[in-house]
Amino acid sequence: MTDEADVERDEPAEATDAADGGDDADSGDDADGGRDIDGLAADVARHDEALAREVAALEREAAEAAERVEELEDSLRRTKADFRNYKKRAKKRQEQEKARATERLVGRLTEVRDNLVRALDQEADADIRPGVESTLETFDRVLGEEDVEVIDPEPGEAVDPERHEVMMRVDSDRPEGTVADVFKQGYEAADRVIEPAQVTVSEGE
Repeated sequence: MTDEADVERDEPAEATDAADGGDDADSGDDADGGRDIDGLAADVARHDEALAREVAALEREAAEAAERVEELEDSLRRTKADFRNYKKRAKKRQEQEKARATERLVGRLTEVRDNLVRALDQEADADIRPGVESTLETFDRVLGEEDVEVIDPEPGEAVDPERHEVMMRVDSDRPEGTVADVFKQGYEAADRVIEPAQVTVSEGE
């Protein structure tokens, strides 16, 4: 009798112990969950901080790139403005040089005109040939100073299509296809034909 009663009294104690143990287990789970949440929050915070630093670095790079683009655009605008000014100055210099060259040429040609005027001022029956010849020499000198050469081919010379303009073909004792006679002299300057010489071409005898 005594043993059975003792057993019955012991069973509630075990149940109580089990209940107490269950409470301890639940308490431990709650503590671990709290630590996991804190760790996750710390990880998120570190990630956010790293992301913030990366975003800040990208923003600085973008700002520097924008500043560099602005500098380049400003430099390009200045270069374009300088080039426009250079073109204007070059054009102005070219016009000034052309004007001075024309003035120099006109100044020399007036000498030729003065000689012609003096020749015409002579009496009507006067021989003006010497004066005309002198004027022609002066004029040729002016042309030479301007690097202008007279195209005056010799009879019998081969025809040059770039320097000679064929006016007609004539019977001549010159070889066939060569210059028979010069109808009008031509002019060239700096290896460029200003006016071709007008010639007749021999068809042979």
